[in-house]
Amino acid sequence: MKTLQFSNGDRMHAVGLGTWKATGNVVKQAVKDAVHAGMRHIDTAAVYQNETEIGEAISELISEGTIKRDDLFVTSKLWNNEHHPEDVLPALIESLRKLQLDYLDLYLIHWPVAFKKDVFFPGGPEDYVSLEECPINDTWKQMEVAKQRGFSRHIGVSNFSSKKLRDLLASATETPEVNQVELHPLLQQNGLRDYCEKNNILLTAYSPLGSGDRDSSMKDENEPSLLEIDEIRQIADKHQVSPASVLIGWHVNRGNSVIPKSTSPSHILSNFKAGSLKLDAEDMNRIASLDKNYRFINGKFFEAPEKGYTNIYDE
Repeated sequence: MKTLQFSNGDRMHAVGLGTWKATGNVVKQAVKDAVHAGMRHIDTAAVYQNETEIGEAISELISEGTIKRDDLFVTSKLWNNEHHPEDVLPALIESLRKLQLDYLDLYLIHWPVAFKKDVFFPGGPEDYVSLEECPINDTWKQMEVAKQRGFSRHIGVSNFSSKKLRDLLASATETPEVNQVELHPLLQQNGLRDYCEKNNILLTAYSPLGSGDRDSSMKDENEPSLLEIDEIRQIADKHQVSPASVLIGWHVNRGNSVIPKSTSPSHILSNFKAGSLKLDAEDMNRIASLDKNYRFINGKFFEAPEKGYTNIYDE
């Protein structure tokens, strides 16, 4: 499996297991299936409400001797209601408790959006805290402290535009090491990719298959299917693989990491194997022509103009 390297020499598998929307015993078994398939990169978040089950799976895998802790790369994320500086470290420590880990490999600020402490998901503008009241730079300083104290080996962000990264870097002591964003052939984000490459920020792609199982309230009417794009299907036929394998392999060929979510053992295995798919220049050029700047996760659910939250992605 191809790996991406951090400045300190640590490595992260290019293909990992995404766990958004997977809970209970289903996600617990998925983690075990992923590890048995060869995956060592597991992605979760406080808001997914599955850290406890993932922790149980990891603990059992270690106890039975299947893996060692050092074999794994585990990512979690700071939720939007924990952005105040005094809340960042306690939130991370709580994630560690649930995951039964002494440290995370990567901890991310999940969104550049802040909620009030007692708000899990906002019902209206009154549930938000403006970035003037809770500057993202202050939150980031505590992420730096988390790394300094050994709670997380690496720190980064998610859903940050180039503009937001520039603003953060203006006062940051440490550059975010990863930016996890929506990426796929219909949303290639070449400008953001170039910016991250110039600043030694690794990119991780979420929703690489289009996140078709997300709640209907988050879907556009007649939204496209990545798996049904003619060019993707033709490339899949050429290499005798599935369209999903092409979509996943494309990221690895681009130099990104990617975290497809699955709870099916056969799909988990094929997703992992897709990391070894070699696409040629013709394939890559055909896929490059598909970019439409189309988002499945449009961010409108976090728009609150009264608190300064509009155009979350700065587009």
